[in-house]
Amino acid sequence: MEAILDFNQDLDVGLFDRVVDALFSGKGEEQKMAQQVLTQFTDHEMSWARADRILSDSNSLQSKFIALQILEKLIQTKWKILDEEPRNGIKNFSLNLIVELASSEESLRQNRVFLSKLNLVLVQILKQDWPQKWPDFIPDIVATSRTNLALCENNMAILKLLSEEVFDFSAEQMTQAKAKALKTQMCGEFSSIYSLCMEILQKAVQPSLILATLETLLRFLSWIPFGFIFEMDLINNLCTRFLQPPITRNVTIKCLTEIGSLECGNEYQEQLVNMFTMAVGGLHEILGDLGNVSEEWDEYDDDQQEFIQNVAIFLTSFLSSHLRLVETSASRASVIQAHQYVLRISQVDERELFKVCLEYWNVLVRGMYEDSRTSSFNAPSGLLNLGSNAGANGASMSADLRRQMYSGILTGVRYVMISRMARPEEVLIVENDEGEIVREFIKETDTITLYKAERECLIYLTHLDPKDMENIMVEKLNRQMDGSEWSWSNLNKLCWAIGSISGSMSEDQERRVLVIIIKDLLSLCELKRGKDNKAVVASNIMYVVGQYPRFLKAHWKFLKTVANKLFEFMHELHEGVRDMACDTFVTIAQKCRRHFIAHQPGEASPFVDEIIANAESITSDLMPQQVNRFCEAVGYLISAQLNTQTQAMLISGLMKPYNDEWNSLVQKVGENINVLEDLNVVKQLGNILRVNVSACGAVGKGFISQVGNIYIDMLGLYKAVSEIISSCVARDGAIATKYANVRAMRTIKKEALRLVDTYVKHCDGEVAAVNENMVPPLLEAVLADYAQNVPPARDAEVLKTVNTITGALGGLMTDKIPIVFDSLFESTINMINQDFTDYPEHRLAIYQLLQTINQKCFSALLNLPPQQFRFMVMSIMWGFKHTHRDVADVALTITQDMINNFNMCDRSISDAFFKAYFVELLNEIIVVLADNEHKSSFKPQYMVLARMVRLIDSNQITAPLFDASQPENSGLDNGMYVRQSIANLLATAFANLTQRQIEVFVEGLFNYNDDLEKFRNHVRDFLIQTKEFAGDNADLYLDETEHDIEQKKQKEKEMARAIPGMVKPSEMEEDE
Repeated sequence: MEAILDFNQDLDVGLFDRVVDALFSGKGEEQKMAQQVLTQFTDHEMSWARADRILSDSNSLQSKFIALQILEKLIQTKWKILDEEPRNGIKNFSLNLIVELASSEESLRQNRVFLSKLNLVLVQILKQDWPQKWPDFIPDIVATSRTNLALCENNMAILKLLSEEVFDFSAEQMTQAKAKALKTQMCGEFSSIYSLCMEILQKAVQPSLILATLETLLRFLSWIPFGFIFEMDLINNLCTRFLQPPITRNVTIKCLTEIGSLECGNEYQEQLVNMFTMAVGGLHEILGDLGNVSEEWDEYDDDQQEFIQNVAIFLTSFLSSHLRLVETSASRASVIQAHQYVLRISQVDERELFKVCLEYWNVLVRGMYEDSRTSSFNAPSGLLNLGSNAGANGASMSADLRRQMYSGILTGVRYVMISRMARPEEVLIVENDEGEIVREFIKETDTITLYKAERECLIYLTHLDPKDMENIMVEKLNRQMDGSEWSWSNLNKLCWAIGSISGSMSEDQERRVLVIIIKDLLSLCELKRGKDNKAVVASNIMYVVGQYPRFLKAHWKFLKTVANKLFEFMHELHEGVRDMACDTFVTIAQKCRRHFIAHQPGEASPFVDEIIANAESITSDLMPQQVNRFCEAVGYLISAQLNTQTQAMLISGLMKPYNDEWNSLVQKVGENINVLEDLNVVKQLGNILRVNVSACGAVGKGFISQVGNIYIDMLGLYKAVSEIISSCVARDGAIATKYANVRAMRTIKKEALRLVDTYVKHCDGEVAAVNENMVPPLLEAVLADYAQNVPPARDAEVLKTVNTITGALGGLMTDKIPIVFDSLFESTINMINQDFTDYPEHRLAIYQLLQTINQKCFSALLNLPPQQFRFMVMSIMWGFKHTHRDVADVALTITQDMINNFNMCDRSISDAFFKAYFVELLNEIIVVLADNEHKSSFKPQYMVLARMVRLIDSNQITAPLFDASQPENSGLDNGMYVRQSIANLLATAFANLTQRQIEVFVEGLFNYNDDLEKFRNHVRDFLIQTKEFAGDNADLYLDETEHDIEQKKQKEKEMARAIPGMVKPSEMEEDE
């Protein structure tokens, strides 16, 4: 096998084929050896010189594909540094091979897969050489297309690929200037390509050639000058000649979709309306009224299903862009027919297809809602426009006329939305594939996203006609009651829809509808027998009531009845019902908390007193995690009590049974430490701490009274279990951390730390007391224990809690940072510096702690011993070498903060730091910036680089960063030295770049460092240039992508706040 690696001898193509065959068909050592040899062969710098022999003489298709991969890699990475002769040789060889393989229809069919790859290689050459070094490419390909039908078909594939590479994929694979030049050239030479396409469509009879031409045209439509589309016969040809035949209808409807999505201003409105009218007419000839599509869907073949999907995309896309235009200029019949099609297709039980339709329904109803809001401010009424010919003067339809026009359609959409309603994330009871009702453990992101879109649509539909929505929901609920539509699925979807429109009706209507619905659901709960039936009805009652806090707050007796019903559900046999009862109680407690602590008329005491008094019986059937949720809910109620003394009494009442159990167990442990060998005792202690954590998070800083009760005992218990864990590990090694009793004891440690962490996060105004009373005993208990433990026994919660305390106390922690460093920093870094994956929690937590120390207690870092300080800087560099984005981003942020902090220090301190570390940091930043594996952290990388170059460019670093005593450095300054360092590093890293390219890049760093946007684009263009067109560079655009997403989210939030019901009750900021 190794003979193929001897590049001094001619390649034995037969042997090469046998090696490739061994890779794909061999087994064991033979296959392993073949893979090793082929990897060495393809990685060899001269392997490309063997590609022509393999492509010409090999009998193996796999061998030929490997040869093409070698050529493709060469063209992408080293084309520019090849001499002209081998470049022309590769280009001519590829062309000749394509012509040979595509010379006849039979050959074209036989070699289609291979030709596709060969075409792609040719396009890679074009992206490098065209137009400067290959100016005749377009005229040549057009001319050869007229000589041979098979060649013409393949040429269409090449043009399609070229269009995709230049217009669809160029943003992340070429520099901006290169992409712009290719686009300009393509547009400039398009007329001859267009003439060829039109000639084929007019004259050709061969279906595959027509199809290939339409596929190519489809790729062109997004960028060609509008005149080719709207001023020629293209649209007419598409609608009249190619929409009807089954073989071309799918690609034709895609072409029409592309044309409809063009932003062509007002100039071509008439042509767009004509296209819409012709297309809808043509679809009616093919589809009829599509009345039974939902029933017949499964009987359709793949082509028919694809056509229906493409029709849905065409109609929804066109109407989203041009609805106002066709409403006023096309016939009403065509517009309604188009909407009828979308409505019929929405009924098909195919989720992806439904999502396409749903997106359009949201566009339609949102627009109609905004119209109705706008028209209510305008007088005279829009009804005065009813008789006007809106299309004649371009005015749009009035809101009332639009509502009247779409009335029937919108009623149909309401029925569809309710029947297709997705499950909200609050619902924990699901029907599995076997038809059983079970507790859901995994959230389906796709289902949650779908629910949000459907909920938005239903809210707009309710605003547009609340009475129609009410009638439909009550009608469908009556059918559940009389059994005519009873099923778990139907009831679920109806109740999910009812819950989703909370806040979108007037209060009077909401009260009327809810009283009917909740009474009917409670009756249904009594009527239905069987555990699963009751579970379904109960989950729906809980979901609905949890969504209507406004109603509950206005009707205290109803609220109290609902709360008691939830307590009743907490005793249900079905675990999922108990879970949901606890979750719903939390939701209601958050939103209606003041009503529970108020003394209501006719009540002997506030209801919260009754809940706390009966808490043990209410929670008697709950699992520990469900008890935590219950206590969290009561904690929210207690947080509403503003009288400190009364609040402390309520906390004491809630926690009494847990404190009694805690004191009893702690006393037993104090008397005999061996009690902790009982796993049940350890689990009980852990559960009590969990209850404290849940209640503390809900109550807030008032919980200090309870924390004070158990704090010293808790830290004593922490030390006790730590000693037991350490002795187990010392006796049995790291495997001891897997023992059940050790894991349970570690739970005690973790929950104790979480309790401190949770309280400190809520301790506003109490930092001095926390610093004085809580922090010293805590650090004494946890720091030495952490440092002395073996790595698997160290808890990341220690790092997280110290980080929270440092963030809250700020400068008060400065004197404690040295001991924190001694105990936590080096021991944790040594756990994670062997690789980039082990201990992920500790890995992120230690860098977050370092970030907080750097921001809040920077002066403490200046007092670290030199060796410890250097270890810290080296650890930061290790941090930004991580491919895990969270860790790398935090390490880069620390670097930026630290550089800024030192720049503001006394000049002698900053000079010493920069002299010791500036160049080293700069080199490491450039190394990760140029590494393909670290693209996701591009934003913080270029920001640190810009800041560092800015410090040099503005002469803020005065101390020389080089050895000024050396004769070769005479006359050198920091700017020249840093330029040289960067250039030398890049020249070593990128052998394919010229000296001039590197010089231009370095100069740009100094020219643009005060303008982050220009700096970012400059660096990004350079990185794409270093490996031009190789790989996926989307991560280099994460900065803009994430910014756009954030802007979009912000805009959506602002819009939602302005629409009643659009913000879910659970997401509203205020609880009243």
